[in-house]
Amino acid sequence: MTEILFYHLTRRRLEQALPDLLGRCLERGWRAVVKCGTPERAEALNGDLWTFDKAAFLPHGIAADGYVERQPIYLTAGDERPNQAEVLFLVDGADTAGHGDYQRVCDIFDGNNDDAVQAARERWKAAKAAGHALTYWQQGERGWEKKA
Repeated sequence: MTEILFYHLTRRRLEQALPDLLGRCLERGWRAVVKCGTPERAEALNGDLWTFDKAAFLPHGIAADGYVERQPIYLTAGDERPNQAEVLFLVDGADTAGHGDYQRVCDIFDGNNDDAVQAARERWKAAKAAGHALTYWQQGERGWEKKA
């Protein structure tokens, strides 16, 4: 079964937290897909990843950039995996039926939005019932804290 990690944002926004998590993937030699709720959100995150830190670089792209199979980090609103990624990031409540295509799925949700928290709880229950290995992380004063 796929390992699914839930990341509960409480202190930083997605645009601030996502680059760190993606950087960890690249350090391990993994490719990633970031599945967004809408194509517009994928485009916005694509821009954010170019400007998140002047001293850092995360190689990434969307379909419009071309060479999707070469992108270490691919952003999309669809269920596609053109770069043969090992890790899937689900943001903005996006979900997938293709958990099994990945070694690891990271479900990132906004803890300041009650609807997003409730939807994440439902995804947790469904993933647990399907037999996936689950881990829950929450932002704390010193970074990510493992809660379950």
